[in-house]
Amino acid sequence: MVAVSTIAIEEQTFTIAEVAEKTGVSAHALRYYERIGLLEVGRQASGHRRFTGHDVDRVVFIGRLRATAMPIREIQRYFALVAGGPGTEDERLALLQAHHATVRAQLRDLEAALDAIEHKIARYGGSCSP
Repeated sequence: MVAVSTIAIEEQTFTIAEVAEKTGVSAHALRYYERIGLLEVGRQASGHRRFTGHDVDRVVFIGRLRATAMPIREIQRYFALVAGGPGTEDERLALLQAHHATVRAQLRDLEAALDAIEHKIARYGGSCSP
């Protein structure tokens, strides 16, 4: 009979510099996200931050929301709902659906603007081809 080890495998963690490099989010922004409650980062005995894979995934998602111009207050609201647990899925869904509609409208506006720019380029004899 083979004995099964009961030693827990510790999850890999990352320093703030490693997370900044992995995500493209500055260490300053990561500390800001922590200060405003978007992240709850663990600390070593020395006080240094140690980010988990889950934390890194959250930073990436925050970055995606920011890239779509979601206001910080809305991101805070979303993560407050996440922290509220399973009973908040409907509110989270509604928040994301509303933001989705906003992003789709922005994309339509950008496409119209791009069409106008391309029209002017063609008018001046240029090409929009790479």
